[in-house]
Order: sequence, then C-alpha cells, then structure tokens
Amino acid sequence: MQIPVFTVDAFTNRPFSGNPAAVCLLENDLDEDLHQKIATEMNLSETAFIRKLKPGDDFTKSSCFGLRWFTPANEVPLCGHATLASAAVLFHVQKNTNSVLTFVTLSGELKARQVKDHIVLDLPLYTAYPQELKEVEELIKAAVGDMIVQDLRYSPDTKKLLVRLSDTYERSVLEELKVSAQCFLSAEKTGKVKGLILTVKGNSSGKDHDFYSRYFAPWYGVLEDPVTGSAHAVLSSYWSEQLGKKEMLAFQCSRRGGELKISVRNDGRVDIAGQTAVVLKGNLTL
Repeated sequence: MQIPVFTVDAFTNRPFSGNPAAVCLLENDLDEDLHQKIATEMNLSETAFIRKLKPGDDFTKSSCFGLRWFTPANEVPLCGHATLASAAVLFHVQKNTNSVLTFVTLSGELKARQVKDHIVLDLPLYTAYPQELKEVEELIKAAVGDMIVQDLRYSPDTKKLLVRLSDTYERSVLEELKVSAQCFLSAEKTGKVKGLILTVKGNSSGKDHDFYSRYFAPWYGVLEDPVTGSAHAVLSSYWSEQLGKKEMLAFQCSRRGGELKISVRNDGRVDIAGQTAVVLKGNLTL
C-alpha cells in the first residue's frame, strides 16, 4: 500500500523555519494502530491524517474531510499547525477548488480558507482561569527558575498552563531561557497539566508583535513545539482581554520561530492565519 505523504513547514513562508508537520492523504481506511506507527516513524511533533468521509469524495473537488493528529507518542484532540499544513496540501498541492475547507475532528468542525498568501484557520477560543501558584510551584520553578511571574492561568479545556513573565522582560529573555522540559514530567504533581505556555507582552509601540511565547509539551512527547496553533487558541483569549484588542500579531520564539495573525471573533472562536512552505513530497510504502 502506498500513502502520499508531505512535510509542510507551517506559520512561515520559508523552508526550515516555522513548525513542520507530516500530512498523509488516506484514499482508504487505515488500520487503527498504523496511525500511531506512522506518526512515530515520521517523528515530527504532529502527523496529520486526512481521510475521505464518503466513497465518492475527491481530494481536489470535495470540501469536507476527516482529520486526525498524532504526536510520536499519542493522538491529540487539536493541532493548529498540522491543520494549517493539511489545508496547504489540499489547496496548494492537490489544487482543491473550494474557497473553504471543513475538517471533522475531535475538536468539532474546523474550517480553513485562503486569504491572499495566508491560510486562515477557524479555531475554538479557550479561556484560561486564574491558577494558584502553590499547586504548580515546582513546575514553575523547573521552567523559569527565579524569574518574576506576573500572571498564572490554566485552561481546563486544553489542559494548558499559561505562565506570563513580568513585563520587565524583553523578547530576548524568553528566547534565551534555557529549559529542560524533561524535568517538567516529575515536577508536575497535579496530573492536570499537559502543556506549558511561557509568554511575555510585546513592545508597546504598536509596530511590533503584541505578544511572544514558547510552548512545551513533554507529556505528549514534544519537548518544545516550534509554533503552536492550539496554544494560541488559549493565548488569543488571554491577550485579547489583557490588551483590549481583537486583532493581534504574535510570534512564537522557538529556535525555528513563526508568526501568527490573530483575529478574535465575537462567537467564541478565533481566526489564526499563517503561511506555509511544502518541503517534501513522497509516498509511504506499507
């Protein structure tokens, strides 16, 4: 059996930056255990599987597909960058003729549309609530040491902990922070955290990015994720409230780095736009 597979760098317009995802196009149903085996083999933070929902569906003409995401360790309920990568394969490689694509996922229906040289994802918006420090103090210490924490929030829907560092810190401090994410596994005692977001406010001049972040998910086998759509579904809600803005420009300052254009909507969802670069096309032989 041959399965078309692609590697797409998401939230960037340059190869070898942004966040790479593998995308598999499934002409037929795949044995359940093969999803995880393929994702482990691809060894990227996420491998996406696009599947036809009806026998007569076509990757070029149909507008609705099933979509699942797997890390090298397990299936996840939402992955923004691999959704962006999946839309890029359909729009740019398969030349899908629809203006909007709908993906049926574990997080409900997600939509992707092309706007000029960006692909816009329609994602759920997740609220993060105040979190008591003492519950997660050891994890915070493992992540940022003695750095000043200005705010602490937890998103129960996504199991992500948001740590806002003091506004006295610049972007460079976040970029240069040395993190041993493997230590988070033993430091996290509550059992409720599956992702850690570190974030700082952007430059107040308004000419730069509104906020910066880094994201770590060793609980899913991902020590640091380069650019994370699902984390920005939490960050968008938080920073929109903090800054009083609906339209924001964000940058995830991992080593590879990536930019996200954010538009918080009034219906409890968020549009996150990014660019993509397709860097590999091939076939898996099973």
